[in-house]
Amino acid sequence: MKSIIKARRVYGQNLYLRDITVDDAKFVFDLRTDPEKSRHLSATSGRLEDQVNWIINYTFKQDQAYFIVCDKEDNKLGCIRMYNPIGESYCWGSWLMIKGLGPVVAIESALLIYAYGKNLGFREARIDVRQENEYVWKFHEKFSSAELVRQDAIDRYYVVSENKIDRLLARYSGLFSKPLLIETL
Repeated sequence: MKSIIKARRVYGQNLYLRDITVDDAKFVFDLRTDPEKSRHLSATSGRLEDQVNWIINYTFKQDQAYFIVCDKEDNKLGCIRMYNPIGESYCWGSWLMIKGLGPVVAIESALLIYAYGKNLGFREARIDVRQENEYVWKFHEKFSSAELVRQDAIDRYYVVSENKIDRLLARYSGLFSKPLLIETL
């Protein structure tokens, strides 16, 4: 079984992912409690203290990597998380971005997660998206050719196979270095 290893930073062409810290709690809290964004998220207590505690607990966990998406000027643009490794696959989500960003930020941050997953030896990615979050599940279907494997009243469950990830990374290879530039913890 593969494992998710945290990285200090994963570098792309225009963005980098960096491991979340307690100093990011207010930023993530604001994203998670934004009325428009929170419609498609699991419930939050609405207390900043709980977000701080979640990040503190995260630092001790070995089964996930939670990143802040930053531009080259160190501006925080969003967050993204890898979690729940099963065999040679992982799930990714908790993908929230500030308002007003262009599509290249979504594309590059998704590519960096796929590239980092490949770097860790994973062959497949899983994605869970709320049924009501049509914009995001259509993005996954179009961008990565994610395959809908099941759905229920609340969520849509997708798999992105290794060959689809490889094609995606080859198509957009200019958005990250080969080998992937990773700064370890």
